[in-house]
Amino acid sequence: MAVGYRDYYDILGVPRDASADDIRTAYRKLARKNHPDVNKDPGAEDRFKDISEAYEVLRDPEKRELYDRLGPNWRQGQDVAGAQGFRGGPGGQGGTYSSPYGDVQFDFGGGGPGGGADFSDFFESLFGGGGGGPRGFGGGFGGGAGYANRPRRGADHEAELDVTLPEAAAGGKRRFTLSDGKSYNVTIPKGVRDGQRIRLAGEGGPGMDGGPAGDLFLRVHLLPHKDFHLDGKNLRVDVPISPSQAALGAQVTVPTLTGSAKVRVPAGSSSGRQLRLRGEGMPTTKGAAGDLLARLQIVVPKHLSDRERELYEQLAAASGETSGTGASGSGSGSGTTGSTGTGGQ
Repeated sequence: MAVGYRDYYDILGVPRDASADDIRTAYRKLARKNHPDVNKDPGAEDRFKDISEAYEVLRDPEKRELYDRLGPNWRQGQDVAGAQGFRGGPGGQGGTYSSPYGDVQFDFGGGGPGGGADFSDFFESLFGGGGGGPRGFGGGFGGGAGYANRPRRGADHEAELDVTLPEAAAGGKRRFTLSDGKSYNVTIPKGVRDGQRIRLAGEGGPGMDGGPAGDLFLRVHLLPHKDFHLDGKNLRVDVPISPSQAALGAQVTVPTLTGSAKVRVPAGSSSGRQLRLRGEGMPTTKGAAGDLLARLQIVVPKHLSDRERELYEQLAAASGETSGTGASGSGSGSGTTGSTGTGGQ
């Protein structure tokens, strides 16, 4: 948790009139940059907590409205400018009743001519008449069981959970802390996808009059990976190889989410050729994993030794190409870009 008061808009680097999309975009950009699994800077974890706290408040319209109105006192959840409870309008022309539950307000007109509906008529239309008015409002309107005594389920809450690609692929347990300081042990399902929700039963808002608590839903946000790109249930990765490996063929090491694998590069391969490693992609929640598609990228050395330059010149001469600065080869050089090779494990 952040210490002291810091402006949430300043933390996310957005203006106070920023839209919900602007706030979400700013959060995701900063979260990717400061996530402790990605950024090893000693202060990254504290910055990430501040960013998450700011987003948790500003993404919620109700919390944001309280924060804009009350500033550092927003957690109290009420405006100190007025008292809680019934506040009559000027000259007895109606007013507002704030529910003892803190989340319901009723506005009604006065009882005089032209003043709108009668007070008891209002509740009769709201709760169905027949003496079923709420007893909690000053002893009830005509008796009955009373709305205030009905068990009411608590509200569901939602928060965003940042998950790395390896975490999503492996699944497992993790400790997650909300911006209000509450921590939970979260089970991340193996193969969870971006946008899916993890339900924590009974961890939402408290119930009323004996009703059950709501649930807490954690919406998964998959963080980008520096090497792998998720494509459905397949993973894509670029594999650099040398010109000689491409021409002659070679065995190369390809990174995977769980380590690495050896793959045979066929002779005569061109940049862009894909080698498929079956079953090394992203698992699904049902267990069937996709494939890893390794795309070959031929990398030419920027600086050649004298011996390397001599050999390249001999190769150019043998191929009938013109070597030298600014010269281009005359060979066709056409390859099988995009063809699928077979990869060994």
